[in-house]
Amino acid sequence: MTEATTAAGYSSEPVKYPSLQVIDLPDEARSVTEEYRNQVLNRVNDSCLRLAVFQGKYRWHVHPTSDELFVVLEGAIIIEMQNGESIRIGPLQAATVPAGVVHRTIGVGRTVNLCFEKARAETVFLDE
Repeated sequence: MTEATTAAGYSSEPVKYPSLQVIDLPDEARSVTEEYRNQVLNRVNDSCLRLAVFQGKYRWHVHPTSDELFVVLEGAIIIEMQNGESIRIGPLQAATVPAGVVHRTIGVGRTVNLCFEKARAETVFLDE
């Protein structure tokens, strides 16, 4: 498990771009060569903009006090909830997972998405 996939690593990811700097999202996505990368690009008030590039299943987790907004740029993601429900989000579609909902994301092939959440969102990973 890498530092970025631990709860401490997830909440302490450094901000890559300061305010008033243009972020080229397609360039950022193309630069990712890992199978999984989730990085904070920018901060807005007490929230952050993350760019996630991944494929396959991510771990079951919950953000107790932060909603999580997903915006898919490329590919598709399925968001499964612990209660058995799921939603599929395709390119230029978005959906929010409310705080307290246990969920996991599944990248259908290589998926690029933006995620908006509290900058120091607590993440609790569940053991499977």
